[in-house]
Amino acid sequence: MDWLEDELGGFEDDYLVIDCPGQIELYTHHPFLPTLVQNLQRLGIRTCAVYLIESQFMEDRYKFFSGVLSAMSAMVNLEIPWINIMSKMDLVTSNPEDPSGGARNGMRGRKNIARYLDPDPLLLATSHGSQANPSNPRFHALNQAIVQLIEDHPLVSFLPLDLTNSDSLETVVSHIDYTMQYGEDEEPKEPHDLDEGDFPEALE
Repeated sequence: MDWLEDELGGFEDDYLVIDCPGQIELYTHHPFLPTLVQNLQRLGIRTCAVYLIESQFMEDRYKFFSGVLSAMSAMVNLEIPWINIMSKMDLVTSNPEDPSGGARNGMRGRKNIARYLDPDPLLLATSHGSQANPSNPRFHALNQAIVQLIEDHPLVSFLPLDLTNSDSLETVVSHIDYTMQYGEDEEPKEPHDLDEGDFPEALE
């Protein structure tokens, strides 16, 4: 890691964003990312991992919970401050400035979105609405095990991110800053509250 130390030698109070590859195995069980994090911390660099999944994951609850379990595994593997982000929220919420009205992946209401931002494991037990899930009974035991795992270890929740909304961006950045105490010499600040008006059309 000598090359990395040389590259980072000129940074002091800078805010560095490292865009990592998307292969999930690098975060769940490969030693490279933990080694990188350890070296950054050795250099006195505060770290915060930001894990993104897209709002389209809400279209397939099995794909969504695969993302939840991957996030949980990566969090345990890296052991650093962590923020989970649900990106592209403009695809599931209305946008009055968009001639098409936005919500290109279908409008979702506040209660529906909340079940994904704070993952509700019962989504695995039900289909759309509150009807029983008619999935193959062979997977019932597996689904129940996943439900129990998420209920016993509620580590994962998501912040919504809409790149077309400046308040949404500020909220996410403020949570990241707070998580790693960026600018600790400045006046103490709390992260923006999501109840103060982010995605008002989604909260109706």
